[in-house]
Amino acid sequence: MTRTYTDLPQLMGRMTGAEKHGPAALSTLDALWVLYDRVLYGKPGDPDRDRFLLSKGHGPMAYYAVLAAKGLMPEEWLETFGAYDSPLGHHPDRMLLPAAEIGSGSLGHGLPLAVGTALGLRAQGSEAATWTLIGDAEFDEGSNHEALAYAGALGLSRLHAIVIDNSSATHGWSGGIAARFEAHGWSTATVDGHDHQALYTAYTTPHPDRPHAVIARVEPKN
Repeated sequence: MTRTYTDLPQLMGRMTGAEKHGPAALSTLDALWVLYDRVLYGKPGDPDRDRFLLSKGHGPMAYYAVLAAKGLMPEEWLETFGAYDSPLGHHPDRMLLPAAEIGSGSLGHGLPLAVGTALGLRAQGSEAATWTLIGDAEFDEGSNHEALAYAGALGLSRLHAIVIDNSSATHGWSGGIAARFEAHGWSTATVDGHDHQALYTAYTTPHPDRPHAVIARVEPKN
């Protein structure tokens, strides 16, 4: 069955439990859908595939729903969400979910791992892109600041970060999140995080010789 964006609420509704983190999932749903539906290349296991690393491990309901809609995991797994023997935990586990590139949930890990992934792919001569999705509150973690500075200095042009900005960060900078990336040589675009065309345009903006960050602004929900 071919699924579309309009099927996602129904797919998310098949997941139940006390720790669904629904608001956190809804803030990422549009950004994830546009990425998987229109941008990412390749399937799990394909050595030339683009890599996506979910750093914002809270609210994986949106991630699981998008994976199911794109045929990257069985839909029947959705009903098992959070169960003891389910492959769908409250945080994604790459050992249980073939489409997941990393196990996530601990704040501040996704961008550093994405930098390492992009470096490894570049060393292999691969043109595959690396993407990571980050919550703005993760910038309380110093590991992210080190990673974005290092990536900018190396000019990792196949590295992309999507930052879900719902104003939940406790530390800010003059000019906002984009200014932090720009100070270290990144290309940036700030868009409405629910506007699919704006997201797609931002994702596909040329950024030669620089990594690229898309700041997806959403209403505060978590």
